[in-house]
Amino acid sequence: MNQPGIPTKITVIRAENVWDGMAEKPLGSREILIEDGIITAMDKSVNAPADAEVIDLKDQIVMPGLIDCHVHLTFRLELSPCIWNHSGSYKALLGAQALRILLMNGFTTVRDMGDMDLHGFTTRALKAALAQGLIPGPRLITSGHMISCRGGHMDVTALLSPECNVQENCLADGPDEIRAVVRNEIKWGADWIKCAASGGFASPSDDPADVTYTREEMDMLVATASHLHRPVAAHLHGDDAIRMAVHAGIRSVEHGSLASKETLAVIEKRGVYLVPTLYAGGLRSARFADSDAYWDKMGGAPTMRRKIRKYKDALIETAHHLAKSNVKIAFGTDLGVSPFTMNGATEFGEMVATGISPVRALRAATSVAAELLMMDDIGTLAPGKCADIVAVSGNPFEDITVMEKISFVMKGGIVYKRA
Repeated sequence: MNQPGIPTKITVIRAENVWDGMAEKPLGSREILIEDGIITAMDKSVNAPADAEVIDLKDQIVMPGLIDCHVHLTFRLELSPCIWNHSGSYKALLGAQALRILLMNGFTTVRDMGDMDLHGFTTRALKAALAQGLIPGPRLITSGHMISCRGGHMDVTALLSPECNVQENCLADGPDEIRAVVRNEIKWGADWIKCAASGGFASPSDDPADVTYTREEMDMLVATASHLHRPVAAHLHGDDAIRMAVHAGIRSVEHGSLASKETLAVIEKRGVYLVPTLYAGGLRSARFADSDAYWDKMGGAPTMRRKIRKYKDALIETAHHLAKSNVKIAFGTDLGVSPFTMNGATEFGEMVATGISPVRALRAATSVAAELLMMDDIGTLAPGKCADIVAVSGNPFEDITVMEKISFVMKGGIVYKRA
């Protein structure tokens, strides 16, 4: 990795082809003028002083920095279940490693969807370290811990003996306890509130179709977050749970892997975003549900394979309905649950394989993701935007897999990776 120093005050990127994050296709050659980390002009030719640094990105497509709306920086599937034995300090080191990997793969902004430190607030510390320049990485949006009912998707104590009296700070039942836990997460810096509103595939004591919170509980969770100006993202698989959470006022459905065609229409009508995490969310596993070789390689728990086999047809059906819908899709990988040795851009290929167009998949990781996160200074290339810029050899509109080979990364006007 190129170690960033003080950014050159004025930089010009000369690109043979630029996609701005919005258009149906690349715009052709452009020059991009960057001053103090902000794009100040973008045109076929820009006026720049003679001493400006010039970066020539010929034979590449230049586009906005990528945004991953669903990662778990402090979790590692390959360390599970032993991951729960490690300290918050160790998980902070894992998070620093993950942030560097994400940045080198072209992700200049990420949203963490669940701190896996059962007692502390590790993602808060990672965000502070990024702000102070102690570690390199993308902009980090945090959601604190994933709030869950006891016996629900994020109840890790279900992996332990009943005699173990472990206190997990994200467990909450009933409106009063939920209100207190939401307030506590916000007190310790959560930008979003994340909850587990349905069961999951990887969790030991529930089913993906389970509705784990009542409507009264979901209303309290969303209302408390709203009063403190925080949006809500909800882990959701089952159809009934998705409908309830959407009507309660959540901003994003995470996974949504068992949503019916009718429920997708409700999501679309209410303007809720869906982060499908197709690769990690069960779709890929559904395609190989009956393959012993696949599961031996994946190392998935028997309970997860059983659930995947149970719902494999519904997983595939939902993915195809989503591709045909007009639901606002935002890009997310669930990395952490999937190994960080996998490039998160693999998700692009999974999206396109289900029928999502390349341009829709690319917007999901740029302009639409920025809309979801309510960050109007990123996600597109235009004057006034942050200079978060990546480049790739090849044409992702023709072959989406080239997104797995990002050759240039700039975040906030600082170059972190060069071809």
